[in-house]
Amino acid sequence: MSIVTRRLSAFSTAIILLAATGDSAVAQKKYDIGATDDEIKIGNIMPYSGPASAYGVIGKTEAAYFNKINAEGGINGRKIRFISYDDAYSPPKTVEQARRLVERDEVLLIFDPLGTASNSAIQKYMNEKKVPQLFVATGATKWNDPKQFPWTMGWQPSYQSEGRIYAKYILKERPTGKIGILYQNDDYGKDYVKGIRDGLGAKAASMIVGEESYETTTPTIDSHVVALKSEGVDIFISITTPKFAAQSIKKVAELGWKPLFILNSVGTSTGTVMRPAGFENAQNIISAAYNKDPTDPQWKDDAGIKNFDAFLTKYFPEGNREDLFLMTGYNVAQTMVHVLKQCGDDLTRANIMKKAASIKSLQLEGLLPGVTINTSAIDFAPIKQFQLRKFKGERWELFGDIISSEVGE
Repeated sequence: MSIVTRRLSAFSTAIILLAATGDSAVAQKKYDIGATDDEIKIGNIMPYSGPASAYGVIGKTEAAYFNKINAEGGINGRKIRFISYDDAYSPPKTVEQARRLVERDEVLLIFDPLGTASNSAIQKYMNEKKVPQLFVATGATKWNDPKQFPWTMGWQPSYQSEGRIYAKYILKERPTGKIGILYQNDDYGKDYVKGIRDGLGAKAASMIVGEESYETTTPTIDSHVVALKSEGVDIFISITTPKFAAQSIKKVAELGWKPLFILNSVGTSTGTVMRPAGFENAQNIISAAYNKDPTDPQWKDDAGIKNFDAFLTKYFPEGNREDLFLMTGYNVAQTMVHVLKQCGDDLTRANIMKKAASIKSLQLEGLLPGVTINTSAIDFAPIKQFQLRKFKGERWELFGDIISSEVGE
């Protein structure tokens, strides 16, 4: 064989190997329904109407953030198509919208659907279909059950863990107080109550002197607040969504009642709860936080808040900066983008859950310093830290250290 022939043969072999390598690279791309070379289709369900409509802005913020990502080139060259439907905070409607997203729209996953009862209504369906129900917008403990429900994962800290933190605070500040609890009559409300009782331990029986529950269809919770005051309560815990949180603040003030007032974190937005209730009525209310509050002057030079503000200016100018739910939407959308980037070209539903369950020390721009996201195959609870805060003037003020909400800490 001549030198020329050998060179041609070697060249041909190299071309064949190069082609094979190229085919292999192409073959390595893996997609499930809802993902292609150009697009990632994400579903979402929000209460844009109904008794919890204040939360609808979370979905609007997420849509705006994904628009930002798309404008910057998408994720690994793919644009996000975000399809968000209203369920009016009604579980039967949630079921209808989940089926629509999975079976008609053929989304890759359903991201950040809101509401404990709403997500409970679709959890079995999503797991039977093996479609990720990812970073659900509720702190119920049931979302951290990877053995039974491997396709469902929460995002925010659990309601029980937040309840335990309030109990610790009460035992330190008012160990002989009389506690009255107002709560929503569903898994969301009952989870908080369990956390408070667990945190109080043996003292729960003597300290909790009144419990009042309300339905989401109730027009007003005023009579429940009056009932708790009549029990001689001096520690009032309001486990309420925004509409009812504002009502509880107004009624306590109207009664001239001055209890130690604790308000759950999901009902503390300055823009949609505290301002409508009246800043003068909200003074010294205690709550817990894990997100930064953009209105807090301590963050005025913070790089993360500057990026958040730039995002609002360009992509969501109508968003109310005082509304803390915007920051929630911003943070959870960033978490979703992180997971999708980690997936690379393997955009299968199984790989999405695998990457979502292997997040290590993720510090988002809008989380408080020291609060990080961590998950594993046996732990589907991404956030486990809080910091206490008190409402002073026209804003929340943080105090104390970052507290781990994990049992035994």
